[in-house]
Amino acid sequence: MDKHIHTPITNETVKHLKAGDYIYLSGTIYTARDAAHLRMANALCRGDALPIDLQDAAIYYMGPSPAREGRVIGSAGPTTASRMDKYAPALLDLGLKAMIGKGKRSKEVVDSMIKNQAVYFAAVGGAGAVISKCIKKSEVVCYEDLGTEAIRRLEVEDFPLIVVIDASGNNLYETAIEVYKI
Repeated sequence: MDKHIHTPITNETVKHLKAGDYIYLSGTIYTARDAAHLRMANALCRGDALPIDLQDAAIYYMGPSPAREGRVIGSAGPTTASRMDKYAPALLDLGLKAMIGKGKRSKEVVDSMIKNQAVYFAAVGGAGAVISKCIKKSEVVCYEDLGTEAIRRLEVEDFPLIVVIDASGNNLYETAIEVYKI
């Protein structure tokens, strides 16, 4: 089922999202990859505040390529989400409601998603140039020294996603295999 949703992503929004739903997301999302996640984890270990408010937020696991002339961002395809699995439960506990990437997630992340009523969206890998057209604004908000791995605030419009794991733990990567099993 196709659904249009907007950020912030609230518990009310999450409860209506089911594994397999096609989503068009509009609003503000953040980018963060491995290096930014490590910095956030270190900040939390020190008892410091994070540089972004994660309450009802979405993080896109992406590091863009440089923008071509006249564009706000370069190719913006997803990176493998499992690389952020060791950091995700702590961020979910802080109110993160959605993660966007590609690939499977660990049991610990799925359990934390259920506990915190969050979702995992897949963006289509290999379609970074097409996806970038849905990004209307991009600005570095912290960790600028990390270059493409800096945390960015993106304004997106009808950003195409698929709910892979919903807040009940239903996992499209598992259920789809059963559908096509011979």
